[in-house]
Amino acid sequence: MLELRTRLYNLEYQKYLDKISSKRKTMVSSGDRSAKIRTYNYPQGRVTDHRINLTLYNLPNIINGDLYEIIEKLEISENAERLKETGLN
Repeated sequence: MLELRTRLYNLEYQKYLDKISSKRKTMVSSGDRSAKIRTYNYPQGRVTDHRINLTLYNLPNIINGDLYEIIEKLEISENAERLKETGLN
């Protein structure tokens, strides 16, 4: 009985590790130009975060450290993604 429980635990643990590994692989990019995270366009004063399709036209403030709006939108996006994963939305 104990051997069966151990085997089931190991199977579930391996599924958990595989899920984490799969998620980690999707977070690591190939490094090519199409996998951009953020673009800073100085002539237009524009910042675009490609992960969440956010474009802001206040580059000087962002360069000076005013990241509140970007961080807030990233948190909202992450929370929405977590809700989607749990199936609660």
